[in-house]
Amino acid sequence: MTTSPTLVEVEEAVPSSAPPTSGRRILTAVTRDKGALACLVFLAIVVLMAVAAPLITKLSGWGPYQFDSAAINSDLGGVPHGSLGGISGSHWFGVEPQNGRDLFARIVYGARVSITISLSATLLTGILGVVLGMLAGFYRGWVDQVISRLMDFLMAFPALIFMIAILSSLPSGNRPVLLVVVISAFGWPYLARVIRGQTMTLANREFVEAARASGAKDSQVVFREILPNLRGSIVVMTTLAIPGYIGTEAGLSFLGVGVSPPTASWGQMIASSVSWYSVDPMFFAIPGLFLFLTVLSLTVLGDKIRTLIDQGEAP
Repeated sequence: MTTSPTLVEVEEAVPSSAPPTSGRRILTAVTRDKGALACLVFLAIVVLMAVAAPLITKLSGWGPYQFDSAAINSDLGGVPHGSLGGISGSHWFGVEPQNGRDLFARIVYGARVSITISLSATLLTGILGVVLGMLAGFYRGWVDQVISRLMDFLMAFPALIFMIAILSSLPSGNRPVLLVVVISAFGWPYLARVIRGQTMTLANREFVEAARASGAKDSQVVFREILPNLRGSIVVMTTLAIPGYIGTEAGLSFLGVGVSPPTASWGQMIASSVSWYSVDPMFFAIPGLFLFLTVLSLTVLGDKIRTLIDQGEAP
């Protein structure tokens, strides 16, 4: 089978003094950009918090569901002791008003929820969008018509409103899985439309015609010839989708149809803090700051990667 020119160049370059891989070139460019590097470091901290949440909370001494009645002033309606929302050596980020739950532990476990849901939704969206987009662009005809009409149908809905309506009508059990499914159901058409257009262009290229002439099956042409040439677009689209899905999960939890209490969620914490922000601004500021910085960092990195790919830094 004839391989694409890009793959041939890579294979020929490997035996002697191989140039850095695409991922290595992107990482090198990111580490040279102070803003992008700061975003990368912050995201590494958030991911570490999410992965090692049980160990981190053991070190802090408080779990996400433990109440500390001594940290709040019951005579003042449950306001935390201290001027900064109860921040102390015992409670590093302070405590929640009324119940005294440790904010640091809630933030750590909220990071786990946000990262898990956003990555799972991105993975499912990526699989659906790439596979259906390639099928529509490669086969065209009635296959393209069916998939394209389905994309148009889903993209015509005001997604957030229908997510709220669907999640409100579903049982609260296993909420993270429901969030992943609902978010992915409305998210995949945007990736599929991009992949469809690029597949149509690649399907007419010489290396695809050569593969067909050599007797390759359609599945081999699609996944061995076309798919590798779509990786730049896939990386860019999925990288930019993650911050959007984190924001979507937080927004749905803020509105009360996302993650169910007592499971920790940044959006849910922000919703709970609304009535307390004038008395205990740290209760609002800390989860809001983590959500803002996480989405900002992912957006900056995604934009940086898109720029590098557009400039030809990565094939």
